[in-house]
Amino acid sequence: MAVPFPKKLLLAAPRGYCAGVDRAVQTVERALELHGAPVYVRKEIVHNKHVVEQLRARGAVFVDELDDTIPEGAVTVFSAHGVSPAVHAEASERGLQTIDATCPLVTKVHREALKFAAEGYTIVLIGHSGHEEVEGTMGEAPEHIVLVETEEDVDRLEVADPDRVAYISQTTLSVDETRAIINRLRERFPSITGPRTDDICYATTNRQAAVKQMAPHCDLVLVIGSQNSSNSNRLVEVARDHGADAYLVDNEAQVKDEWLQGKRVVGITSGASAPEELVQRLVDFFRARGTTDVEEFQVVQEDVRFMLPKTIRQALQAQSA
Repeated sequence: MAVPFPKKLLLAAPRGYCAGVDRAVQTVERALELHGAPVYVRKEIVHNKHVVEQLRARGAVFVDELDDTIPEGAVTVFSAHGVSPAVHAEASERGLQTIDATCPLVTKVHREALKFAAEGYTIVLIGHSGHEEVEGTMGEAPEHIVLVETEEDVDRLEVADPDRVAYISQTTLSVDETRAIINRLRERFPSITGPRTDDICYATTNRQAAVKQMAPHCDLVLVIGSQNSSNSNRLVEVARDHGADAYLVDNEAQVKDEWLQGKRVVGITSGASAPEELVQRLVDFFRARGTTDVEEFQVVQEDVRFMLPKTIRQALQAQSA
């Protein structure tokens, strides 16, 4: 039987690395250049297996917690997802040289949590239980924060004072689902307050918008990203919600022939922690099978950049001096 291949590829734009991921990966790379291996990283620096393996090969050592596997005084990087004050305190007690690669947009949510807690609000955090970003945010004011994942969770919510409720959210959620949860919160708590600007990050919003517009033109959408990447999983859901079959793959080797049977147009996108080289490898995979028509599907231009952490900038300046 002939190997199936699509007649056309659509490449969603924007896709791939966001500014926070780019900053976090560069932080580990610069730390290795400045301090030499090993550099310890708490959790995966970003949720992408390919990126983690590349950094591990260069001398990064990934650990789940700040335990005795990290020597006292060692250079230790906190991941893009952020950590709680308790983790900062533990690192200080152990004399670790910490570099905080938390995405600035996650830091914004942490500051909101502290502000609302100081003002005496019950804070409803919209997010996924067990996600590192959620754990870090809840750690800012654990006695003030309750987690909701669904509209049904909102219906079951009991709070001390219905007139003193605020909401914040994880940065990598489904835009539409989060909006529905916020609407349900407003129905239950009419005086609820929230952040001045949306907590869902620009990159998550833009990548979902691109897939929403691209999916109706596709028979199949392939999302490049790792299984533990929240924003990548949301892209699969968005593609399916807008009429296309969709699957999450780490790389081209995971594409199954049966997915391609009868598929004329395949859309490709990638989560915010997936490097562009994986997209190009997938395109090359289809070109080798006979696909010649490859088109960018541009929805919005991105030009966001974040400065590297202050500790890295200062070390680079001292080195150049």
